[in-house]
Amino acid sequence: MSTLKGKQLRATRRRINAIFQDPYSSLSPRMTAGGIIGEPIAVHGLVSGAVAMRNRVAELLELVGLNPYMIDRFPHEFSGGQRQRIGIARAIAAEPEFIVADEPVSALDVSIQAQIINLMQDLQDQFGLTYLLIAHDLSVVRHISDRVVVMYLGKIMEISPCDELYENPEHPYTRALLSAVPVPDPKVELKRERIILEGDIPSPQNPPAGCVFHSRCPIAVDECSSTTPPLKEVGPGHWAACLRVGSDAI
Repeated sequence: MSTLKGKQLRATRRRINAIFQDPYSSLSPRMTAGGIIGEPIAVHGLVSGAVAMRNRVAELLELVGLNPYMIDRFPHEFSGGQRQRIGIARAIAAEPEFIVADEPVSALDVSIQAQIINLMQDLQDQFGLTYLLIAHDLSVVRHISDRVVVMYLGKIMEISPCDELYENPEHPYTRALLSAVPVPDPKVELKRERIILEGDIPSPQNPPAGCVFHSRCPIAVDECSSTTPPLKEVGPGHWAACLRVGSDAI
């Protein structure tokens, strides 16, 4: 993408859009819902005339579960969940193929989170969208994802199909993450292994040498502090960056 210019870059931008984390700060308070949703349509010249624009925006409002009569309201007149629906309508307005969803539900109440996730899945099925979901809520990740990338200090620790990752995590950081997820059944919770990571997270500006996770890793050896582990395939479509993957120590 860094080599594209002019019309090629504009065409590529239309294919990619984003849903932002905070529905309160990601919408301009000076623009109506119709103006916010219609802006990418106008930028890419997808419709002609005010009537066609208004009809298209009304259609998008209905697609995300909002009433078209809300088209002239300002963001402060909507709830958090409604604002995020406006953000989603804006993201799909230019008919993209790929959407980056940056923590799209973390600022919302739990009951609203489920509604927004279900809406995103419905839109994905309807328009054939691809999502890059950035999230720390592992239950949301499992519900919506096909493939998961686990990162620590900006480095990839593990890549796997979703079900495989949750059932057979390979990297010690992934195992620690999944062990921290509470289980509703108290009997299962009591028997479950809990991995407690010691120490503080290093500064991302000055990460440790070698494996960036070695300073908190429960199975690290001396080599981990000097050697950067490559991503290696440990199963079909399942990759892990750990020198000790496959070792009896894990």
